[in-house]
Amino acid sequence: MDKKYTCYCGFYCENCAVMVKVQPAAKTLYDEMKNAGFEDVVNFIPDGVEFWRALKSMVEEGICISCRDGSGYPDCKIRNCAVEKGQDMCAFCPEYPCDKLDPFFAAVPVLKDDNELLRTEGWSSWATLQDKRKSEGFTYSD
Repeated sequence: MDKKYTCYCGFYCENCAVMVKVQPAAKTLYDEMKNAGFEDVVNFIPDGVEFWRALKSMVEEGICISCRDGSGYPDCKIRNCAVEKGQDMCAFCPEYPCDKLDPFFAAVPVLKDDNELLRTEGWSSWATLQDKRKSEGFTYSD
């Protein structure tokens, strides 16, 4: 488990559909279009240059680099709160759980269990779970 891919809210980026499904699909699309000669006709397609630039960037730079390194919603209340309070993860905050996490817990119920595991058993147990999920192809969108 790479700690740089941990989100303050308890998500692990390497189990996110963006990294697990979308990024590989972008690479496949880019490779297929490049092999088909898209670069030769990109200027003749409306918004083709912008599309190609965006797709190429997704492949070369990655789609998401983790909320700790600047991806995600810039005004994320959870990230801003954790940074302001000097918390590495919300699960470690004395005010946990707070209402900022409620929408995440409602949308992805496993996230609440993950935070409880992190809070009660620590990084090692949480990391083992995330690595196991990653090896099984789990995503939060499943």
